[in-house]
Amino acid sequence: MKLLSPLFAGLIFGLGLCLSGMTDPQKVLGFLDLAGDWDPSLALVMGGAVVIAFIAFRAAGAREKTFGGGPLHLPTTTTIDARLLGGSALFGAGWGLVGLCPGPAIVDLGWLDPRAAMFVVAMAGGVVLADAIAPRAATGADLEALKPH
Repeated sequence: MKLLSPLFAGLIFGLGLCLSGMTDPQKVLGFLDLAGDWDPSLALVMGGAVVIAFIAFRAAGAREKTFGGGPLHLPTTTTIDARLLGGSALFGAGWGLVGLCPGPAIVDLGWLDPRAAMFVVAMAGGVVLADAIAPRAATGADLEALKPH
């Protein structure tokens, strides 16, 4: 079950991205183009995701273990700091420039899309660079999650 839960969740996520068209950068850019031919369908996808996530987090809050049997670590911080704001701005800028974010880019790798491959390589470089510039302080939950169960 430890391997099947994340596999099943990833398959559902990837299938949802494909069915909704969110793996198509042009669809995403159409949503962001408020002054041009605006495509509101991404807002519907996001709204559906927020509703499902709200329900899932409420249900998860009542649990102590994941479906895989490991300890459940839900985020506890509510701090909005410069790192969060800066990261959000960079994420949004990359999303707006290319029309991809990490999930759809990884799904597009399965279609052997060279643009997605370039994006994923650049994204990985950004993660390494960000950690070199401003390392994140590890928490007890982070360290616990890294231990084999």
